[in-house]
Amino acid sequence: MTNATRVLLAALTFATAFPLSAAELNLNTATSADIQAAFKAGLTSEKLTAAYLARIDAYDKKGPVINAVITLNPKALAEAKALDAELKSKGPRSPLHGVPVLLKDNVDTFDLPTTGGSQLLEGSLPPDDAFITKKLRDAGAVILAKVNLSEWAGSGGSASGAPADIVKAGRVPNGFSSAGGQTLNPHALDRGPSGSSGGTGAGIAASFGHMGIGTDTGGSIRGPSSANGIAGLKPTRGLMSRDGVIPLGLSYDTAGPMARSVYDVAAMLGSMTGIDPADSATLASGGHYYSDYTQFLKRGALKGARIGVARDFTTQDPEVERIINESIKTLESLGAIIVDDVRFPETLLKSRQEIYNTIVRAEFKADLTTYLKTTKPGFPKSFDDVVRLSNDPATKYRSAGKAAGLKWSQPDNISFRTDDPIYLTTRDSLLPTVRALFESLFAKHQLDAIIYPTSPRPAQPINPPDPAPPMGNSPTSYANFTGWPDVIVPAGMTKDGLPVTVSFFGRAWTEPALLAYGYDFEQATKARVLPVNTPQLPTDILVY
Repeated sequence: MTNATRVLLAALTFATAFPLSAAELNLNTATSADIQAAFKAGLTSEKLTAAYLARIDAYDKKGPVINAVITLNPKALAEAKALDAELKSKGPRSPLHGVPVLLKDNVDTFDLPTTGGSQLLEGSLPPDDAFITKKLRDAGAVILAKVNLSEWAGSGGSASGAPADIVKAGRVPNGFSSAGGQTLNPHALDRGPSGSSGGTGAGIAASFGHMGIGTDTGGSIRGPSSANGIAGLKPTRGLMSRDGVIPLGLSYDTAGPMARSVYDVAAMLGSMTGIDPADSATLASGGHYYSDYTQFLKRGALKGARIGVARDFTTQDPEVERIINESIKTLESLGAIIVDDVRFPETLLKSRQEIYNTIVRAEFKADLTTYLKTTKPGFPKSFDDVVRLSNDPATKYRSAGKAAGLKWSQPDNISFRTDDPIYLTTRDSLLPTVRALFESLFAKHQLDAIIYPTSPRPAQPINPPDPAPPMGNSPTSYANFTGWPDVIVPAGMTKDGLPVTVSFFGRAWTEPALLAYGYDFEQATKARVLPVNTPQLPTDILVY
């Protein structure tokens, strides 16, 4: 911690001890709207940023050692100070002006390394910002830190679907990467933060930043939002650019906002939308995107909405089932029309993992190679380089499991190539059929949204028993197969103190409605809690 930071923290502590009649802002409950109001009344982004740095200093590498942060931005305070001066002279750029943000470390930043969680990319400075990073900077956000993730976004080089001995050799602990090490869940330190955006999920839950970016290929925003008890959004494919984001499988990939409130998810989303010539998928968003999604957040939004309940996913854990059933009662009390026991096609439930793996195994190899060609000399330039280096004893690779998974996925086995007929049929014929099935399901029941537990089970142990219990059916992949949006909202806590969230899943481009439903539910329940292992600090109360 720099001397400037220590001076600011001392001033914050003094102000907290002797508040006089000044106004206060609670770091852990404020929305970005509250922050902007506080800025108008005299709070500075520099003080706000210092308070977040204080929480990182207290809890990330000390105390409970959450270990969410890979790289701190050494210029964060200076950037916040410059934004304060701009605010005084010109006014705010956007609702994100001066607000500290965490980025998953697979999102490019020209001034901070981007590792993808791999030690092979440690120190790799991208040639420029990702499209969404630049949009955040243009909105006046302070990029506070790059945070941990499941290496190569988890499924990259995964041994999923391999023979049992390879699966065992390729096991990687929940929340681990060779670059970032092990991230812990701030609600329960023996539990993982889920993947792959686990550093963002844990970091936002622990108030290491005000909001953050995750990426999602099969549930990588939604799992960490659920495991850590925060709000999030997996948007419609094409609503946000993937340019400058290390890819996993571009047929499924999207970035998305994660925050402690639906309001902040909506505020962040609006700052990052727009057509990007470098990502052709964004062309489809023309006429569908907004620069302000907070305008749709109103109490009463659920009144008259037809909400289906996907019962295929509600019975895997008794505490999750209890909380979901309580959530359904809340929705009914808010005027929603509940269509219970909506069932997904059985064949789709059984083939979910195969559909996912067929696309990702082929696309990761090709898409990662394309990304690596943008790195500077001295870094791997292809998927094959990554496999070779991670399995070379001289490299002293810090994830034996990831190295084994990468090695298994290297050969050009069936469906491991983008010219393979099975891959092409899955991408070009099966995925459109899946979308048509869900269109039919929504039409049949005249649904505005479908709800389910984002994760059918709460946060799982970092080191599960051997053999691990079967994972059961997960609902998250279907939003990637269809390319449709999914809004995640805290719903309650299990008797063991683990968060449970509910998802609102809807058709393409229905983010305004889904965010409104999530907001209405959130305001009625107020279910989010500050994790017990990262409690409030004196410097969390900012006096101005």
